[in-house]
Amino acid sequence: MGIGDDAALVTVPPQTELAISTDTLVCDIHFFADTDPYQLGYKALAVNLSDMAAMGAKPRWVLLALTLPDHLVRHPTWLTEFSRGFYALADEHDVALIGGDTTAGPLNIGVQIIGEVPAGKALRRSGAKVGDDIWVSGQLGNAALALQHALQKMALAPDEIACCLPALLMPIPRIILGRRLLGLAHSAIDISDGLLADLGHLLKASGKSACIALADIPCSKVLKNYLPHPAAINCLLAGGDDYELCFTAPKIKRHCIEQLANEFAVPLTRIGEIQAGNGLIIKDADGNVMTWETRGYDHFNA
Repeated sequence: MGIGDDAALVTVPPQTELAISTDTLVCDIHFFADTDPYQLGYKALAVNLSDMAAMGAKPRWVLLALTLPDHLVRHPTWLTEFSRGFYALADEHDVALIGGDTTAGPLNIGVQIIGEVPAGKALRRSGAKVGDDIWVSGQLGNAALALQHALQKMALAPDEIACCLPALLMPIPRIILGRRLLGLAHSAIDISDGLLADLGHLLKASGKSACIALADIPCSKVLKNYLPHPAAINCLLAGGDDYELCFTAPKIKRHCIEQLANEFAVPLTRIGEIQAGNGLIIKDADGNVMTWETRGYDHFNA
């Protein structure tokens, strides 16, 4: 039972666990006030779907809480377009909106998502093993580069911003990939706060260290053109908003993972290796250890 009562009721198949996550998007912190409402509706769901992907879960249900300022309440076109973007992605992944809330105030979007995963099989941050390859999906840094342009901290050419902007406004959650990694990957996390920050979370949960190579981190030709400028390196390592998967898997699974890349036409790139100990080592193109202070997005100093 969905919308229409004090709470929704859901039935969970036998031998299944629930994966539950929530995200809050605050105007002028997580998105600009003039963001296209269709794209904002899409992204509000996409960032939650990405959490499901990182757990290898099948997303099933979602709840949406909206705080709306008066000027948007008086102009329902905004809400219509927001809903259209939200439902477009929900329909694509067969996710049902089963409840939520609306209230008046500064624009704020809260989404809670619930998915299913076979009992005991979910991908977790804590499963990395010494000797595992470290993989990332897609390309990193484009969203952060587009944001730097929007903040007038970097100036991109029209064709460059056209390449980078979709990663910021309408990221692609790797749902199918995440589910196919069940039984292949030892651990996983989605890259929302930046590669260094999120890989760092995985390493801390697993009690391991890692060594990665800057030159192996996949990025677009646009971002590569700005390397080795420090701002571009920061977009790649710590920019965030990528919503790609970072996962670890044993070396004997390389062929299987490469097959997944071909099957889904999604780049899957090995960027390093899990090691014993603590910490994260980054090596530059010459094999020298880099020092990089910025690790990723800080939720309380944005």
